[in-house]
Amino acid sequence: MIDWYEDNYIGIQFSSSPHVDILYPEPEMSKETIKQISDKPFICKNKINVVLIDFYKDKTYRFTIPKDYRWDGASIPRAFWRIIGSKENPKFLIPSMIHDVICENHHYVGNDRYFADRVFEKLLKVSGICAFKRWAMFHTVDNFQKFCGWKNVKGK
Repeated sequence: MIDWYEDNYIGIQFSSSPHVDILYPEPEMSKETIKQISDKPFICKNKINVVLIDFYKDKTYRFTIPKDYRWDGASIPRAFWRIIGSKENPKFLIPSMIHDVICENHHYVGNDRYFADRVFEKLLKVSGICAFKRWAMFHTVDNFQKFCGWKNVKGK
């Protein structure tokens, strides 16, 4: 396993480095395929076993991201691209992929929304995102999810 990140609260390990890519529409593609690419243009080219450790709660979570997993990137409204960056920013790809997998499968982290968002923030840190942008992205994602039905809060 590759130790991707670790501090006193969170550990993140991958079985191998994620190989992510972007898909582009091509003239011979069907309209349906082009729509799928525009909805989820990013792809993980390899299978990755993920281990997330919550040192605070003494819990370990394991799951697999399948080869060819597709996601939409970081969901950053266009109005904030000048401040935060666009979803195509390569530094956002791995954090957004891991976070999207967790958001699609809450049970992967024991339905702990706050932990999932903390993992996202730590992956942004590994990617070299400055503290202000990490703070803004973490709080935006965390608050957005509170209103979208993932009601779990820190410590519960």
